[in-house]
Amino acid sequence: MLRDFDRANSTIDRALVLNPTALGPLELKCKFAIAEKGDFSVSEKAFEAVKSVPMSDEQKLKTDGSRTEVFLLERKYQEGLQQAESLPDDQIAAFPGGLWAKYYYVGFARKSLQDEAGARAAFEKAKSAAEEQLRRSPDSEDAHIQLAKTLAQLGERDAALAAAQRATELLPESKDAFGGPEITEGVAQVHVTLGDYDRAIELLEGLLSRPSAVTVQGLKVNPIWDPLRSNPRFQALVQKSGGKA
Repeated sequence: MLRDFDRANSTIDRALVLNPTALGPLELKCKFAIAEKGDFSVSEKAFEAVKSVPMSDEQKLKTDGSRTEVFLLERKYQEGLQQAESLPDDQIAAFPGGLWAKYYYVGFARKSLQDEAGARAAFEKAKSAAEEQLRRSPDSEDAHIQLAKTLAQLGERDAALAAAQRATELLPESKDAFGGPEITEGVAQVHVTLGDYDRAIELLEGLLSRPSAVTVQGLKVNPIWDPLRSNPRFQALVQKSGGKA
């Protein structure tokens, strides 16, 4: 969160000395490499290494979900789509947000592959999953931001902004310095999807100026920010923060 990656990596490396295939530390090691350097090689090596590691069903599902996320960040949309669609609904539904994540990833991959009809069908399923989660947990900030992202993809502007606002009310950064910025980043994603580029950049600028998981390299590799690539204000933000757009 402080972007002190030297100390973060040295701490994780001590954990991996104790257990080189520990899934939690491996996951963080992969995230650090992407956030700090935009480096996917650490993730690729880790996914290969854990293929021979015995896992519980829950661990396997989480690993497969992470594999999907990395495929999408790498812009390997066909591979990401296949990985996401292979996740069994009945099993991932047992985890909060699991069913939403599957169909949001499917929708994002299909949209990136120019399959607009398939993307919309997937986003509708993601919307239903988020709404069902909210029926069970109406004060879940995660479910609200998940719904907001999906509504934005479906073009339901007012409802998306309302859901995003509710998420920030439930978990403001002043209340949670870890989860709060994650919600703020989600709100920025809602705005960029809706075409509100200035507002998205304003939120990202704030997140880069204080502790958060947002990094310049993360902005450069994540395709969700592609609509901003040619925006002079976004380019200036990236350059000011230590990288080229």
